[in-house]
Amino acid sequence: MHRSGLIELEAVLAVARRRSFRAAAADLGMSPTALGNAVAHLEERLAVRLFHRTTRSVALTAAGEAFVAEVAPAVAAIASATERARTASAELSGTLRINSSLGGARQLLTLAVAEFGRRYPAVTVELVTDRRMVDIVREGFDAGIRSRESVPRDMIRVPIGGSLSFVIVGSPAYLRAHGRPATPDDLARHRCVRVRTAPGAEYRWPLERGRKRLEVAVSGSLIVDEPHLMLEACRRGVGLAYLPRWLVDADLAQGHLAQVLDDWTPDTPGLCLYYPTGRNPRRRCAPSSP
Repeated sequence: MHRSGLIELEAVLAVARRRSFRAAAADLGMSPTALGNAVAHLEERLAVRLFHRTTRSVALTAAGEAFVAEVAPAVAAIASATERARTASAELSGTLRINSSLGGARQLLTLAVAEFGRRYPAVTVELVTDRRMVDIVREGFDAGIRSRESVPRDMIRVPIGGSLSFVIVGSPAYLRAHGRPATPDDLARHRCVRVRTAPGAEYRWPLERGRKRLEVAVSGSLIVDEPHLMLEACRRGVGLAYLPRWLVDADLAQGHLAQVLDDWTPDTPGLCLYYPTGRNPRRRCAPSSP
């Protein structure tokens, strides 16, 4: 068929339906002249007149009625197939692999995963938690979730959630036995649950009040590499712990833990989803089949 054939068929069907070239042109978003030319070109190629035209009315000829009766179902089928293809191309499917810290994974589950599943039911989200910072490209992930300051500069970053609050906490039994630290210097006399961030490296507790900022190396007989282990040790009176507030809110509310050095624990930049420059992780999901 001539490349303009479908437009011409739609023009004929619109005129037949509306019995008016002007109304049909408005329906199709065409000028009356362009629509009239489309109908005339089709009639010329078919060598048959499809409409009787007067200054007052438009009516199908006998040949036009037969033509419309045969063509209308085919054009409707083409329109339906086009819409199905358009809808299918917009629907995503496949697997989206995300690497994250444990805290980031928990926040993602809270904020976004359920809604994402409702919007894109054909997409499988594979969420892999890892204490270490991984190269998401080399290890086959589409995106990662980490604290904003730890994301490589060559990545595109999308903030999720707000800032993160940290607190220093201890069990009531520990604080009764050892007292409450009044200043950061007092931490040197306390047992603390320490955390290993990488082989050979220990996490220093970042403290801040006004313009004064410190990174305190604490001491203690227990070193762990996972926040929930720190929380459990702190509950059992092993020592003080530096933990995200969201993790200890329930314990604080129930009196299982108490906060110390309240005015020294600042908010920190929150988490972000990140992915390589030039790659939209959504497009890694293949369109579903029609």
